Amino acid sequence: MLNPLHLRTLTAVLHAGSFAAAARRLGYTGSAVSQQIAALERAVKMPLFERGAQTITPTPAARYLVLRAYDVLAALDALEEDVRGMSEGTIGRLRLGSFPTASQRLLPIALASYAQTHPSVETVLDEGEPDELIPLVRAGELDLALVYRYDLVPRAWPRDLQEIRLLAEELLLLLPERHSLAAAGTVALDDLKHETWVSTREGTAGASCLRRLCARAGFEPQVDHRSNDYGVIRGFVRSGLGVALVPALAHLPSEGVATARLDGVEARRWIAAVHRLTNPAVTGAVQALRQAADRLKDDLPGVSGA
Repeated sequence: MLNPLHLRTLTAVLHAGSFAAAARRLGYTGSAVSQQIAALERAVKMPLFERGAQTITPTPAARYLVLRAYDVLAALDALEEDVRGMSEGTIGRLRLGSFPTASQRLLPIALASYAQTHPSVETVLDEGEPDELIPLVRAGELDLALVYRYDLVPRAWPRDLQEIRLLAEELLLLLPERHSLAAAGTVALDDLKHETWVSTREGTAGASCLRRLCARAGFEPQVDHRSNDYGVIRGFVRSGLGVALVPALAHLPSEGVATARLDGVEARRWIAAVHRLTNPAVTGAVQALRQAADRLKDDLPGVSGA
């Protein structure tokens, strides 16, 4: 098998005109150049130079090898450059997982910035809830996932994953604009015990958090409508079908819906990025996510740093 190092040396000798000049150009000793050419001659089973007392003359085989080696060495240089880029996280593919709220508010900012600084990294997005995304990260099918947890619904991420906390969100109360408490600004949870609620699906962390908050206030919430689409939840509230408790990122101010804070309630939803330490492209993605999180906490009420 031909050694690319020997082909580079042969090319340098033909360009320089002598072993000594090639050695100076390559930073080798003359003896090292001579040994590499001899090894290449053994590999091709042909002489590559006619050696005189003070000169060398390349044989037709040497000229042919150098001619063919240009493309091979150029391809190898390109491959080495790509490998270097992959190791530095500037070339390759980044497989992301996210849940809908983060996909809508956090990812557009982060990915736009990431695309500018990492134009040669392809990003692929998959969407799901944390219980769906975490196994994909652990199995190596995703490089990084955005996940969330609620204060009143404890959960820990697997120890083989690294967690980077990004944001903390207040839980905002949504009321129909015609509701008697719509202009209150701050509402005691106890004043909502007779309300009909709109919530996320049974068994989700958001639904569990609502139930536990209400239990602390001494009542069980009456949930008549459920959806994991916060746009649907806002629509139900707007139509007067109930009140809702949503994380700050999930709320888009809209006509017909009033917002209020719950008096004395400190519960938050926390957003984090979790990843395995296998893809160098993750480093730049985490930096972009942190910058996007900083922008959101400055621009959106109810959002703070984690």
